[in-house]
Amino acid sequence: MRSYAIFLLLSTAACAQVSTPLLSPADAVRIREFYRLANQIQDKVWPNWSATPAPLLLVTPEAEFLTHDPAPPREFKKVGEDFYERPRQFPISLLATFPAFGPPSVIVIGEPANTESKTSTPWLLTLMHEHFHQLQDAQPSLQQQTENLGLSNGDTSGMWMLNYPFPYEKPELVRTFSDLRDLLLRALNENDGRRFAKLASQYVRERKEFFAQLSSQDHKYFSFQLWKEGVARYIQVKSAEAAAQYQPTAEYAALPDFESFAAYAAHARKDTLDELKQADLAKWKRVVVYSFGASECFLLDRLNPKWKDRYFKSSLSTDSYFESSN
Repeated sequence: MRSYAIFLLLSTAACAQVSTPLLSPADAVRIREFYRLANQIQDKVWPNWSATPAPLLLVTPEAEFLTHDPAPPREFKKVGEDFYERPRQFPISLLATFPAFGPPSVIVIGEPANTESKTSTPWLLTLMHEHFHQLQDAQPSLQQQTENLGLSNGDTSGMWMLNYPFPYEKPELVRTFSDLRDLLLRALNENDGRRFAKLASQYVRERKEFFAQLSSQDHKYFSFQLWKEGVARYIQVKSAEAAAQYQPTAEYAALPDFESFAAYAAHARKDTLDELKQADLAKWKRVVVYSFGASECFLLDRLNPKWKDRYFKSSLSTDSYFESSN
């Protein structure tokens, strides 16, 4: 009887050990590559970016794996060097950055196949986008400034940022946005200095006319989205371009879905500009801010290459850059 009890205990322990989900080798390679890549390029893309913590929570079908978190919550079990696991709670397709366990903000992301990235290299550059959100969130005044916008209508979950009732389908707004989008693309595609300056000045004027159609609250919301998500997409593209000469590890290059960073960098900017060409305010709604905001940053790079110097002093809006560019 005693031997049976010992056998039962040992069997139970063995089953418990087997049932603990493990981080797949491919996921471990990708995560290590992200931190290696970030260490090499982040300060080239944005000054002192490397000082920002970058905890990451990978969501797999069975479990979630947390890494680079200074104080992992108690429900996480250590399963490797700087990796902690708990049963899955978030959707496997989630892509978000927020203080899931209190500050600092955590990147919460599914595996490549379960997200829009689909493959490893776009997934790593998407992580750079989300890591920039961590830099935004780390600013001491960000929470108060966001509250001061007065847009949450009592929502403390942060979902107002996605669900704000912006008048995306208003016909006149749809038409003027399309005109502004096309003018922005024309300016960006113009290589002649004089013609570019003329188009840029026209763009600044028509941009003001577009925003003049909005209520004060709607203006603040759209400007905030351009400041937050548009600039983060711009950083994603700039990170891709900074990574063009990056030499990945052999383990990463051996992944079945590997795409070289040079190859990805060659089309990253064009992908965003092509996306903007198709942007439809009425159909895409909030999603237009990604390509539109990033493309405005491409324009600012030509108008005022030092625009980033006062980004975190701009009251959660990029409007002031265009006011001073006319």
